[in-house]
Amino acid sequence: MILAHRAGVCHVISPPILFFYLFMQEIDVTFTDRDMAEVMEENRRRNERLRGEYDPVRGIGCYGRRVRVTPTARNGGAQWIPEAMTRDGAYHGIRSAHDWVKLRCRYDFEYWAVKCVVIKDKTTGADMAFVPNAPQRRVLAALEDDRCAGRPLRMIILKARQWGGSTLVQLYMAWIQITQKMNWNSLICAHVKDTAATIRGMFTKMLDRYPADYWDGEAAPAFKPFERTLNTRVIQGRGCKVTLGSSENQDAVRGNDYSMAHLSEVAFWKDTAMSSPSEFIRAVCGGINSTPLTMIVLESTANGIGNYFHKEWLRARDGLSDKRAIFVPWYEIEIYRKPVADPLKLWCSLDDYERDLWNRGLTLEMIQWYHDKRMEYQSADQMHAEYPTTDDEAFTSTDRNVFDPREVEAMRCNCREADDRGELTGLRTTGERALDALHWVDSPAGAMHVWRHPERDRSERRYVVGVDVGGRSLKSDWSVIVVIDRCGGEDGATPEVVAQWRGHCDHDILAWKGVQAGRYWNNAMVVFESNTFESENIEGDPGLYILSQVRRHYTNIYHRRIDEGAGRKIGFHTNRATKSMIINGLIAKVREHGYIERDSAALNELLSYQVRDNGSFAARDGCHDDMLMARAIALHVADTMPAAGDDGNEAAYYRNFY
Repeated sequence: MILAHRAGVCHVISPPILFFYLFMQEIDVTFTDRDMAEVMEENRRRNERLRGEYDPVRGIGCYGRRVRVTPTARNGGAQWIPEAMTRDGAYHGIRSAHDWVKLRCRYDFEYWAVKCVVIKDKTTGADMAFVPNAPQRRVLAALEDDRCAGRPLRMIILKARQWGGSTLVQLYMAWIQITQKMNWNSLICAHVKDTAATIRGMFTKMLDRYPADYWDGEAAPAFKPFERTLNTRVIQGRGCKVTLGSSENQDAVRGNDYSMAHLSEVAFWKDTAMSSPSEFIRAVCGGINSTPLTMIVLESTANGIGNYFHKEWLRARDGLSDKRAIFVPWYEIEIYRKPVADPLKLWCSLDDYERDLWNRGLTLEMIQWYHDKRMEYQSADQMHAEYPTTDDEAFTSTDRNVFDPREVEAMRCNCREADDRGELTGLRTTGERALDALHWVDSPAGAMHVWRHPERDRSERRYVVGVDVGGRSLKSDWSVIVVIDRCGGEDGATPEVVAQWRGHCDHDILAWKGVQAGRYWNNAMVVFESNTFESENIEGDPGLYILSQVRRHYTNIYHRRIDEGAGRKIGFHTNRATKSMIINGLIAKVREHGYIERDSAALNELLSYQVRDNGSFAARDGCHDDMLMARAIALHVADTMPAAGDDGNEAAYYRNFY
């Protein structure tokens, strides 16, 4: 019997008609009974490796160098204990089982967890002893590597779902406070304040159920308020304070004396010019010494590209940070496995992605779960977002992506650091003289990044300047000015980003900066996103007056056609219809490599751009879309303009703007 694989279906074929069948169906893959037997044997070996014995009481399958001790009255039976425990001066003086347990708890986290810690099981809701699962043991091993080597504990964890990473980190910190150090204060800062209540409940349950015989403190174990404070509790009898906070109220947790910090869901912390995750984490963690048993752990599920958590993850993954990088993919989580009723049918139905999972070393039981689970999702990207296989997949996949991550990443090869950084400067900041004696000034603090200055020897109207208007204050959205060369690329016909300004300023200053860029880049067409100016005009602030004043001294500004017979109005107005138009245009540009991007941060904005439930487009929470919108507007206008050098059409087109 020979099996042929085509279109996800296995066919049983008798040898006499095999050649004719292959010829007619163009089948180039055959699979025999012997091949299937080899697959099943390999799958058996993989499952056998996964079923390694684990017993934290006996010490089997636990972390580190261990020695076997024979049964005695004091230890209750043969055990594998940490080698370091045998070097403790108290080890040979132990006379009771009670003393044995207390000493071993000091050296063996896994033993302490099952002996002393009671948690609530997420699946059943029942109270149970804490036995670390496989992903938790991998994180624990990394922490123990550093602890046993006397190094500070530093880690960043990219989380998948439902494996208890936060629980492991919090209990490891508690173990240090209960068995290793007195007066050793910690901070647990979550994304939202409600999480603090969950953490407080876990600590309270653990200490309420802690075995009194194994407690080492002057007072009974309890989790008590510290001097009537709302956010800080103290582990009674140990003098260790635990501050519970959230990224929503960062001021409440600043300025305390911490030795350990667990910072949760960092990717979702809001990032503004006045309050950013990087500044807060630097302020909190800067006071934690780099000494043994100090601990800093950042963890989060992924939330797009380019935010603080993503950048820190890349630094750690590439060995450029003080932190270990730990990613737990879905297939390491034990609940994501399923019995295989028909291995042959499963094998013949695998697509290329699932076949790659097998090549990665996954079992058929893991792939069966994935294969069935994927049926719930409309696209592979949706599945990848919920259950990522790699860290890159976790960051770039989402069920709401507007832009295909693969197409966006393909554009990154053209990104590079700007050649120059500085500002365009005239005789004044605003007004007519802002355009007089206009020149470029290099400055490392300048907000204008230039990849290519204008080519003066070509007179075509080759440049377009897009202006997306943000807020005045440092806490508001960014304002962006982008310069597009319509004659970029090696072919001289591919739009290319050649410069960008990004910052905060008053809107009249921004308007003049926009036309300064237009004047500098060969009197380019300047396109203002006019919504903010128009809304300010309604409120009494002369927003449109600003543009009209600029228009008096710089005429090449984009106007849009309004109601028939009413002429044109200055600026590009973004509404549901026009936003959909320009975003769909940008989607096509990205798909077809229709423009050249130079700024990697702009591509990050594309990767974090989403479709909302109501069908509208917006940046993911905590992310920005200012660079994206400036490009979408500028590229749309560039596409509507006549080809550079088409003098007849250009004359008709530009007549509308003078």
